[in-house]
Amino acid sequence: MVKITEDNKIHIKILYWGIAGSGKTTILDTLYRLTKEKKKGIVPISNLQKIARASGATLYFDKGIFQSTKSQKVYYRVYTVAGQTSFSPLRSKVFEGTDGVIFVVNSETRFFEDNIESLKELKNVSKDQLINKIPLIIMMNKQDIKSIIEVDDFKQILKDEKLWFEPGNKLHRWNPLIYKTCALYNLKKDIYRSFSECARRTGLYHIYGNGHAPSEEELIKVFIKN
Repeated sequence: MVKITEDNKIHIKILYWGIAGSGKTTILDTLYRLTKEKKKGIVPISNLQKIARASGATLYFDKGIFQSTKSQKVYYRVYTVAGQTSFSPLRSKVFEGTDGVIFVVNSETRFFEDNIESLKELKNVSKDQLINKIPLIIMMNKQDIKSIIEVDDFKQILKDEKLWFEPGNKLHRWNPLIYKTCALYNLKKDIYRSFSECARRTGLYHIYGNGHAPSEEELIKVFIKN
């Protein structure tokens, strides 16, 4: 849950989750470069911390700390998880205290089933709190390759896993936004945009929903009050 320190600083934890090779570390690298070099809503306040194997694969996690440029009391602790199957216990540990999740899909068709298993694991680790208490954003990464998973196909997986809600359901407005991304810095498609949306939703959950997805009534009350 969002942490507020004695000096009223707000710390929000956002986690990139996905299979090994989906591009999580590259996404964080690109986010760091984008926010360091250009005027964005956040700015990095430390170097990225990486615990990796000699091959470069994430061994435990990657971590970056960013500060909001609009409200300097707001900080984002951004993590990635190791995607290898054998690191499941470590992923559970890193997940603790997460406020918002960005699920990174490896869009290569040969990894379709692996992505589904990773999503199921995320559901289990979150104790079915995704969307209702923890905002969920989807990044269909590696969209620069030829044979890719289509958005509609993955949306059906979200429906099958009860992570997509039809009109009339109170959680419909909080359905995961799905971004078609490429993490490579020279292409950098929707890397900052997807993070920004996750951060925005996390703030809305905390401020207007008391840790839950705000209802239409709660949002209307805020709109009228302001």
